[in-house]
Amino acid sequence: MVKFSKELEAQLIPEWKDAFVNYWQLKKHIKKIKLARNKRPTQLNHGFGRSIVDPIRFIAMKLLSTKLFFSSNNNTNTDDDETVKVRSKSTEDASDHEVEFYQTELLQLFSEEDEVRVFFERLDEELNKVNQFYKTKESEFLERGEALNDQLQTLMDLKQILDGNRRWKPNILPRSSSSSRRNSGFSDSPLGLNDGSTEISDEIIAAFERNGVKFMNSPAAAAAGGGAKRKKVEKRKAAMRIDIPATTPTSAISAVTSMLWEDLISNSTKQDSTAGHSINRKKIQCAEKMIRTAFVELYRGLGLLKTYSSLNMVAFTKILKKFDKVSKQEASARYLKAVKRSHFISSDKHFANNDRKRAMKFLRPRQHKDSHLVTFFSGLFTGCFVSLFGIYIILAHLCGIFSATTGTAYMETVYPVFSVFALLSLHMFLYGCNMMMWKNTRINYNFIFEFAPNTALKYRDAFLICTTLMTCIVGALLIHLLLTAAAISPSHVDTIPGFLLLIFIALLICPFDIFYRPTRYCFLRIMRNIICSPLYKVLMVDFFMADQLTSQIPLLRHLESTACYFLAESFKTRQYTCKNGSLYRQFAYVISFSPYYWRAMQCARRWFDESDPNHLANMGKYVSAMVAAGARLTYATQSNSLWFGVVLVTSIVATVYQLYWDFVKDWGLLNPNSKNPWLRDDLMLKNKSFYYISIALNVVLRVAWIESITRFRINQVQTHLLDFFLASLEVIRRGHWNFYRLENEHLNNAGKFRAVKTVPLPFREMDSD
Repeated sequence: MVKFSKELEAQLIPEWKDAFVNYWQLKKHIKKIKLARNKRPTQLNHGFGRSIVDPIRFIAMKLLSTKLFFSSNNNTNTDDDETVKVRSKSTEDASDHEVEFYQTELLQLFSEEDEVRVFFERLDEELNKVNQFYKTKESEFLERGEALNDQLQTLMDLKQILDGNRRWKPNILPRSSSSSRRNSGFSDSPLGLNDGSTEISDEIIAAFERNGVKFMNSPAAAAAGGGAKRKKVEKRKAAMRIDIPATTPTSAISAVTSMLWEDLISNSTKQDSTAGHSINRKKIQCAEKMIRTAFVELYRGLGLLKTYSSLNMVAFTKILKKFDKVSKQEASARYLKAVKRSHFISSDKHFANNDRKRAMKFLRPRQHKDSHLVTFFSGLFTGCFVSLFGIYIILAHLCGIFSATTGTAYMETVYPVFSVFALLSLHMFLYGCNMMMWKNTRINYNFIFEFAPNTALKYRDAFLICTTLMTCIVGALLIHLLLTAAAISPSHVDTIPGFLLLIFIALLICPFDIFYRPTRYCFLRIMRNIICSPLYKVLMVDFFMADQLTSQIPLLRHLESTACYFLAESFKTRQYTCKNGSLYRQFAYVISFSPYYWRAMQCARRWFDESDPNHLANMGKYVSAMVAAGARLTYATQSNSLWFGVVLVTSIVATVYQLYWDFVKDWGLLNPNSKNPWLRDDLMLKNKSFYYISIALNVVLRVAWIESITRFRINQVQTHLLDFFLASLEVIRRGHWNFYRLENEHLNNAGKFRAVKTVPLPFREMDSD
């Protein structure tokens, strides 16, 4: 049977962990009470037998306990078995809100009085903490629900107008008396109705205004203006603004165009800027989708709040039962009554709707079970990969593949495409290791990346993909080597890497629901968002993947070599001439700049959306890395002292910039005021030495560019092998960086108790601007 502490650890909400009852600390207090009880007989003996005054002490303690007990009963009129009394008190906080808290009084003298008093004081603190957090979150969700009700009613009203329905239907949604409709919309300019809409009748205007929606040139507005004569207009303009986030290229271009139009053209007519954005069916559809997503997140938050209430209730029950067992008293009944009357329980009238089976589900980890087949095939392919790779190394050595004389053509033709798969497999393996570590340290990476839990990739799946891919690659290498040794025509043998690449691309875009289709299509969607930066709204998973690409520039260069090799049909002659062309060398700059450019554009887009200057500073980091990469490429073809100095300066500046951002911004470390020297206050890993080792390792791997200017190469074969080794080190550094980057993100979410995604609402209030 699994202990409750482990069930609680597995089931609690990671971002709300600090708000849960500290079950483990309370257990420590109970252990102290138990140790005090066990030490009591030893303290009476003193090693020399019983004292003469011991019976007197015993009788005095009994009389004192009885006197206090009956005195408390006479004063409070409680039951005979009452040992504690929990008082509910109220006070006002700094914002003049009434705060209820609980305070326990001991009505019976315990032999371990000090330990018991400390235990109940700690228990009161935990109960007050849980209550206060529950009230805070409950009020947030209630306010969100009222806002969504208003948004949904506005959406229904607008859909009625666009459908040309002149008959007004009464509100069908419950509305609190305190909530009122306010002016809402898209931009400072009023909106016109088009796309099939007609002139709004006075009846509909009056119905809107009863719900708080204001119209320009309406009868009510005219009456408010002192009875001035209302001007006749073709279409009445509603002061309603629909805020649709620019998540797609079309909406992004439209938003930028509108902003430029307002700034450059419409400044002179701000007071009468009736031309501009209009309400149409497309915007209404986007608003409906936003409201639907917001409702889903609201219900998800309410479900988390239900889980929070249930788990804390069971935790209090378990800990009080443990106290009764140790103290030999029935103290839990009275305290449990106070817990059940507290807000985090009483606000929900029925605990799991009085369904015990459903309530007990909260105590069982709801993690998806990994298939045994996934584990089996991962082990099988791992064994196959190791065996085939050993055979390949032996045969390659016998055939002289890696020798300076016979291995040059092999390294130019076969090496690039197989290096692509090797680096990709290494990256996938490290991502699997990251997911395993995130899971073990309770980092909610699915929530951070906004992955669907039922289709998200698990670390065992990542290992299976990695081992399967590497087994296929080494198998293809072995077949290629055997056919080459058998004197088969090179024009046929060298097509094997090309076919392997085509099979991989076909599998990646395969539309059938096989081989992790949700993950494959999610990857393609993210790559589309990255390549089209800054036209798409940047999410966490987008810039996280773009950061991975900055560490896979050698892979992209190998893809360039492979494409040139097959498009130029060099496999027929085995004469690789691509590197001699000027177009190939110029395109190498594009390949090397692209990941940094995409990442810089993402930073620019985030600055445009959030107006945070930190994103501009982050963009500067990628610009400096782009300059350093270009200098190193130029130095590879122009080896003189001038370019050597340029490479040295630009690379040092970019490296220092990157190290600062890694440690301070991305990892949240190097805090001189932290309780953990030069780390941060909250750490997911218990052993602090891992963080110091990681800092040193990241510095070493960041300066691997020094090898590119030292020219430590003997022949072309060793050059390729050394480049592959350095590319692998960069992938390892990125996988190592990933864990701490997401750890810091998770701690930021946990510090603000963010367990539910905040979805922007389409109808914004005029007053908020």
